Amino acid sequence: MFYAYKGIKPVVHPTAYVHPQAAVTGNVIIGKDVYIGPGAAIRGDFGKIVIEDGCNVQENCTIHMFPGTTVLLKENAHIGHGAIIHGATIGKNCLVGMNAVIMDDVQLGDECIVGALSFIKAKEIISDRSLVAGNPAKVIREVSDEMIAWKSEGTSVYQQLARDCHSLLLPCEPLTDSSEQVAAENIDYQTWGDRKKENHK
Repeated sequence: MFYAYKGIKPVVHPTAYVHPQAAVTGNVIIGKDVYIGPGAAIRGDFGKIVIEDGCNVQENCTIHMFPGTTVLLKENAHIGHGAIIHGATIGKNCLVGMNAVIMDDVQLGDECIVGALSFIKAKEIISDRSLVAGNPAKVIREVSDEMIAWKSEGTSVYQQLARDCHSLLLPCEPLTDSSEQVAAENIDYQTWGDRKKENHK
């Protein structure tokens, strides 16, 4: 659902997919090929939220801020299930793990990976390509090329999901008997790891 606040309406690029069970309020800008999952709360009432092209914000994520703040998810940022982004900037091609919390005025550099359940305290500045984990979170080491390739592959799957959902995700009534299910091939998402193995044969 979309909600205007004080006359300000969200702006969503036509190629983005926002699930009807997400709540997007007020001063929010959503770019190309963005996926917003069900249960996400993206609330631009006290400030502004910009979600750049290619990002995904998965189920039950919260994006909010203190008054007067802009939250920025830069291109291809990947926000895992249940994560909270409060008043922070997330760099290009970052991965924020499931149920991580990133607090106010955090500057997360490009191509960082934040572990699941991590807590990054307010005003932390994290350098590009940092692997961050813990509560409170600490930089563990530099992110490798291999990790970035794996992350980028996962994000591309969500960009395809955004495109697919416009025509392939439809409300329905459930079946009462599994034998009634029409046989269908699952979409084959070959992983980056699978392709890597094939290339080494």
